[in-house]
Amino acid sequence: MLRIAKLTDYAVGLMTQLARSPERQVSAQQLAGELRLPIPTVATLLKRLLRAGLVSSVRGVGGGYRLTRAPNSISVAEILVAIEGPVALTECALHADVCSLEADCATRDNWRLISQAVQVALEAVSLADMATNMAKSARSGVQIQTWPKQTASR
Repeated sequence: MLRIAKLTDYAVGLMTQLARSPERQVSAQQLAGELRLPIPTVATLLKRLLRAGLVSSVRGVGGGYRLTRAPNSISVAEILVAIEGPVALTECALHADVCSLEADCATRDNWRLISQAVQVALEAVSLADMATNMAKSARSGVQIQTWPKQTASR
């Protein structure tokens, strides 16, 4: 099963919380309370997101964190990369010469294509999309673009 890490899930939730009111500045403690996450976890996530340039911080009384860009210009892919690193479903899809079977591997190129498709899908979903609850939109009849099923040619 393919899954994102729990910290990445928490980071997307944290960023979604910030996206709901992008003009406000929120302390780590306040975010932890709103998300019901431990403060050390929120602090760790905020450091990584700050390092990636997705949030900014202001110290002191009235300080806190906020998004550096509009929610519609931040993709889920950017958040995932900030927490986990580049999207790659296999090690060889990211780096060459990491597997002794690489020279004779029949699946490496396909894994690269699959990794790219996942990357494109994650880039297509913005933080604004996450904040407006796409699942609710789907239930109400709003069309969500899905990947077309490709048939093999013979």
